[in-house]
Amino acid sequence: MSPGIVIMGLLVGFLVGLTGVGAASLLTPFLVLVGVHPSVAVGTDLAYNSVTKLFGTIQHWRQKTINVAVVKYLAIGSLPSAALAIGLLHIYSRAFHNEETLIKHGLGVVLILVAIATLIRIFFDKKLRTNRWQLKPMEQKRALTIAIGAVFGFLVGLTSIGSGSLFAIALLYLYRMSGAELVGTDIAHALLLATTAGALNAGLGNVNYMLALNLLLGSIPGVLIGSRLSAKVPSRPLRTVMSVLILISGVKLV
Repeated sequence: MSPGIVIMGLLVGFLVGLTGVGAASLLTPFLVLVGVHPSVAVGTDLAYNSVTKLFGTIQHWRQKTINVAVVKYLAIGSLPSAALAIGLLHIYSRAFHNEETLIKHGLGVVLILVAIATLIRIFFDKKLRTNRWQLKPMEQKRALTIAIGAVFGFLVGLTSIGSGSLFAIALLYLYRMSGAELVGTDIAHALLLATTAGALNAGLGNVNYMLALNLLLGSIPGVLIGSRLSAKVPSRPLRTVMSVLILISGVKLV
């Protein structure tokens, strides 16, 4: 038991519940900052995320707010792509022994993308909901959906970041969904992606289970507290501030 890690999980969970910003965007940089090896930080965060996404998926499944077809086609692209990223990173680390630098730079790039994606959702949400792609049937968007899954899945496999925010922008732009269905579909796909990538990292010894447990002990009550306060606190300014901080963190890591 590490009180410092539990408090870190509490803080991250609180901010996630309060603002809706993805946990990985906050947690992975924190872990790297406090000295956790980047590959272990990525693997542990994926394992931690798979547990948290499970509860969200169960709730949205009960509410019938998951678009199963979209989840399927995203996963067809993202799961093999994430596995490829993890495999290539493992080969690279054995050959060059400097994967730490590669992961840090990858984290920086993806954090910048996540910050931009979050800011787009904050300021252009309504504009993104009216375009010709949303009117097309699934058959015409199937290949594009798989391709998006492959690109973003590779980034998630490499850094653990983006399973929510990056995919959410794609869903927002490509599909006509209610807010609840968009969130439910995003969380359900993130569960599959985080679980697959987390299991592969666990097989490579890149998951610190005690660290993940300590984080969960803090983050679960943190999310509950933050979620309750979110109805009383204006989320848009907070999300904007968090996005700017994530953007700055990404620039520094690059």
